[in-house]
Amino acid sequence: MDYIKRAMESRLEKYCGTYKAVLVTGARQVGKSTLLKKVFPERRYVSLDDPFLEEQAKLNGDMFLSLNPTPLTIDEVQRAKELFRYIKIKCDETEAKGLFCLSGSQPFHLMEGVAESLSGRIGIIELSGLSMRELTADPFDRHFLPTMEYVTDRRETVQQPANLWEIIHKGSYPEMTASEKEWGAFYADYVKTYLERDVRELAAVRDLNIFRRFMIAAAARTGQILNYSNIASEIGKDADTVKRWISILEASGVIYLLEPYASSALKRAIKSPKFYFRDTGLVCYLTRWLTPEALAYGAMNGSIFETFVISEILKSYSNEGLDYRYMVSYYRGKDRGKTEREAEIDLIIEENGTLYPVEIKMNSKVTADMTAAFQVLDKIPEKKRGMGAVLCTCPQPGMLRENILQIPIWYV
Repeated sequence: MDYIKRAMESRLEKYCGTYKAVLVTGARQVGKSTLLKKVFPERRYVSLDDPFLEEQAKLNGDMFLSLNPTPLTIDEVQRAKELFRYIKIKCDETEAKGLFCLSGSQPFHLMEGVAESLSGRIGIIELSGLSMRELTADPFDRHFLPTMEYVTDRRETVQQPANLWEIIHKGSYPEMTASEKEWGAFYADYVKTYLERDVRELAAVRDLNIFRRFMIAAAARTGQILNYSNIASEIGKDADTVKRWISILEASGVIYLLEPYASSALKRAIKSPKFYFRDTGLVCYLTRWLTPEALAYGAMNGSIFETFVISEILKSYSNEGLDYRYMVSYYRGKDRGKTEREAEIDLIIEENGTLYPVEIKMNSKVTADMTAAFQVLDKIPEKKRGMGAVLCTCPQPGMLRENILQIPIWYV
């Protein structure tokens, strides 16, 4: 399989020169192990996927680390959380940097051990699936922001994809993208492995077939406001069970919950999050869109297109080392003047006290009227509304009106 250079490589090297330990988190199959082996080929590497090594690490962490001296890379470290205390001891014995590189596919479980044992000693990197920039070897490394300055700078290296729907359908997992593996077989194996390993470890789910049905029902609702009861009624389970299972998808990096923008000035705003699958290829597999052509003209093309764009924006933040969770939100409510019609803003980016509203449309022709809801942000007294944008498939960036841009999605 051909290796695709990752945007995180330089950040990983920098963190290893700054911290005693580095933790690379992310969903299964996003390339954590490959990244660590490529950037640090000389380091000793052990994987706790090996049952013998996992047992050693759990039962006698001190002996395990004695047998595997630093600098050391430990993959799937969440399988032996008992090891964190011994890693802490090793870190405290020296001022040397880059002692440990840790990786694992269950971020929430990892964070529990990190918070207790390695606070202040560790740098954390979130690795996502491949971005459009990585797929085209684009060196641009700044997070997306809908401003003239961003668009002008982005123009220098941007490349329009030959077939956008093929990229969306294929998904962002490196093994799927950089090899000749058959699409259906890859995702069938992915779902089977995810169900039999991660789901069983994260929660006591007895019937994996029902959980698979839950995943399909959730995938069919990507880009929608989260409604536990709606999913529960479809799969024949109660809402509390669905809520637990949503947390499993989130904990293992399969979905992302986009929180609503919170302000007392927006009194009629909906308070529930929207949820998005992290990988559009997985969504297509679960919802049975078997070809890029069928997807492009199918009933879910709009929601999967939006899912793809949101995912690309989040990657632009995480690849720069920024915690996007504090910077992005959405809005839906009835604060649109006296008409009380429901208004929606697909994405709000907050930076330095300024709110940048973004609408996502798969059309190639868009109008300023599509951004009427942006005005609701003017009601927030403590914030300033910045430049807004419609992300779409238009051929080139342009102005829709004085403070509204149209931007092709490959500019993300």
